[in-house]
Amino acid sequence: MSQSWKYINPVNVWFGVGEIASLKEKIRGRKYCLLTYNDHPFFDHLVDQVSVNAGKPSVVVRDVEPNPSFAGLRIACDSFGAAENTPEVIVALGGGSVIDTAKVLAASGNDFTRVQAYLEGRADADTLFNVPIIAVPTTAGTGSEVTCWATVWDTENKKKYSLARPNLYPEHSIVDPQLTLQVPHSLTLSTGLDALSHALESIWNVNANPVSTNHAVFAAKEIIATLPALLRNLGDIGLRERMGRASLFAGLAFSNTKTALAHSLSYYLTLHHGTVHGIACSFSLPAILRSVISKNTACDAALRQIFGDDLEQGAIDLEAFLADLGVSTRATDYGVTHENWVGAINDALLGERGRNFIGSREAILATAA
Repeated sequence: MSQSWKYINPVNVWFGVGEIASLKEKIRGRKYCLLTYNDHPFFDHLVDQVSVNAGKPSVVVRDVEPNPSFAGLRIACDSFGAAENTPEVIVALGGGSVIDTAKVLAASGNDFTRVQAYLEGRADADTLFNVPIIAVPTTAGTGSEVTCWATVWDTENKKKYSLARPNLYPEHSIVDPQLTLQVPHSLTLSTGLDALSHALESIWNVNANPVSTNHAVFAAKEIIATLPALLRNLGDIGLRERMGRASLFAGLAFSNTKTALAHSLSYYLTLHHGTVHGIACSFSLPAILRSVISKNTACDAALRQIFGDDLEQGAIDLEAFLADLGVSTRATDYGVTHENWVGAINDALLGERGRNFIGSREAILATAA
């Protein structure tokens, strides 16, 4: 029986070494906010470079946290509101945390309470703003440059929210692999594994479709082939280009499906144990792979393109891949007791991302470590 499906992604993607030079033409003379990281010479240089090449921004906002929180986003919105001329577009120059922060600024303007009220269910979407975004990622991993959602953390109450609106897709995404050359080993590892999780999670997903799956298969194969070599040679622009393309394709895959159980589990580890996101969402992938074998014909077919015909062996190979990168696949190695991990699995399956998972509770609990 035929299956109905759709695939939508409205982002204009511009990919290539040196592509950041095209930023001025994407801004099109509009007043803009330049949003990026603070306290790093590389980003100091980029702020100067963009200001010269694209014109002086209306405001530069550098109040960005690794995991954007309610408290930090209030400060960023205040900084955004300090512009003498209200920005007509936001240029987000940085990793996923910068691009996620840009989406919050785009929806809230200078008042974060607007977004907070929406996230907490106290206000409707029509209270949100819609400032266009130009996303310029400086890491290869998050895919936020081609999605319409942002992760927001209420660290005080140990809650994670997703700000998701169709009008939060960036207007343009400029993916310039040269910008990732400055990324250190640890961040290259964690962002690369985040992208691998995006790819695999979009395959064992109730929202999977043939287009998203094709993107995901390409991305996963490229990441597995490229990431170890890149970690041995961080200055190789060819490998950076391959990882940038793979991350982009993973983003294009999960932009339509969203993530699933591995990401749902990761929120517990990040909130309660401080585990870096890319590690938190990838260490459980072999166990989840084992739990979905033979659950869905299309999923099995896609996974065989990545791991070969023997998917049980594929799970062993994925475990070895992570181990070779120094990543343990045992939850207890991250400070979680077995009892807490089983509880986290039960909770994660009930979460929005957990409900995207095609597998069963019994199958994943059988693999819990």
